[in-house]
Amino acid sequence: MAPVPPGTRFLASFNRDQWYRAFTFALTFLLYTSFHLSRKPISIVKVTQPLLANNIVSEPNHVLYNEFVLLPSNRRYKVPRYSRIKLKNSFVYQDVLALNNSYKNGIIGERLPIRLYLTVGMLTSGLFTCLFGLGYVYDIHCLGFYIFVQVANGLVQTTGWPSVVTCIGNWFGKGRRGLIMGLWNSHTSVGNILGSLIAGYYVSSNWGLSFIVPGVIIAAMGVICFLFLIERNWDTELLLGQESIGVCVPVQQVVVVKSEAEPSAISFMGALRIPGVVEFSLCLLFAKLVSYTFLFWLPIYITKAAHLDAKKAGDLSTLFDVGGIVGGILAGVISDKMGKRATTCAVMLLLAAPTLYGFSMMSQFGLGPTIGMLLVCGGLVNGPYALITTAVSADLGTHKSLKGNARALSTVTAIIDGTGSVGAAVGPLLAGLLSSQGWDQVFYMLMTADFLALLLLLRLVMKELCSHRKRPGVSVE
Repeated sequence: MAPVPPGTRFLASFNRDQWYRAFTFALTFLLYTSFHLSRKPISIVKVTQPLLANNIVSEPNHVLYNEFVLLPSNRRYKVPRYSRIKLKNSFVYQDVLALNNSYKNGIIGERLPIRLYLTVGMLTSGLFTCLFGLGYVYDIHCLGFYIFVQVANGLVQTTGWPSVVTCIGNWFGKGRRGLIMGLWNSHTSVGNILGSLIAGYYVSSNWGLSFIVPGVIIAAMGVICFLFLIERNWDTELLLGQESIGVCVPVQQVVVVKSEAEPSAISFMGALRIPGVVEFSLCLLFAKLVSYTFLFWLPIYITKAAHLDAKKAGDLSTLFDVGGIVGGILAGVISDKMGKRATTCAVMLLLAAPTLYGFSMMSQFGLGPTIGMLLVCGGLVNGPYALITTAVSADLGTHKSLKGNARALSTVTAIIDGTGSVGAAVGPLLAGLLSSQGWDQVFYMLMTADFLALLLLLRLVMKELCSHRKRPGVSVE
């Protein structure tokens, strides 16, 4: 009898529950990769396409307007002044709406099936992403159309993060949560990289496809979510019970009974009272401000500093996300080993601020220094951001003060990530205003944001350093 191949023995060593965990890990990874993949194209496309008419670029805030308006052809348009002002405010309003919607989505997410809720969000996000690209196909020049599509897309995209974090948190405990979620959170950087490459491929020939292709991808992933996502590990009990019954026993004998003692979903104010939620939420506001400023403005900065075309600048900007993958994993591993999430974030934030200044200096000395600093900056900027939005959110959503009520996870995640959305709105807006005065001003703003994020964590850092507990998690009382 021939021996069993070693690879087959390795696969057979995993039990069924471990296979379900691995499948859920991979599926939720791909689901949120598609979310970020659909967000990236605008930062690539805006580099080369005529965003506003050349006869108004002398306006003092033209860089800010260029951030968001795409005209489908090379024609010149005189955009009325009131339209430009409305445009500038509309994208702040988009993120304010998204912030409010994120809070609501977290609360709703605890009360509706995550699979259906996430499916609807992904399908509608795919629709609005495609609609933006169809503006090129059908030569649409109505400013209101692009504003509406962007605002609507911002709203439906907020269904994603609370849903996937709740799902992954339900499947994985605290033991090695930092490492597991550090690996899992690399979907953000992978999505940004793929989005940059797809948008860069079409940007010079047909920028509409830079949006349509990612839109189709996220919609297709929504269908896969509907077909395969398992929300909780105990949802498999019914499936496994049915398989173990056999053909001789009716399936009706397997009954899942909801415990009358099951706790109700937590309120918004109740979630805010969990120790550490407020501090980490405000810290994420400034950390996400820095991350999203890089997300939307890095390709433009590279074209200016390194004198590259749009495609090369887009490809080079992916190195920031490569560094982000390493930084997120490293932050998770260190925080697991130390059992100090806040301290890990604080150290990386402390190192990030001077590194940002170094990047602004080194990027003027050629391609080699730019590549090196992109990798380092990506790791230090995205490390705390990744840790807070994943492991910290999961820890706080299952905090001991909740007495086992795991239904708070979605609401806590929505509060933390929703507060971070304020930074995601303000950062690119300030960058647009400040870049007209020179890129140095933008980097000073980013360094200030990093220091503010660090200051907001000092109370938790002091508590962790005074504590002798070594267990993983957020050490707050």
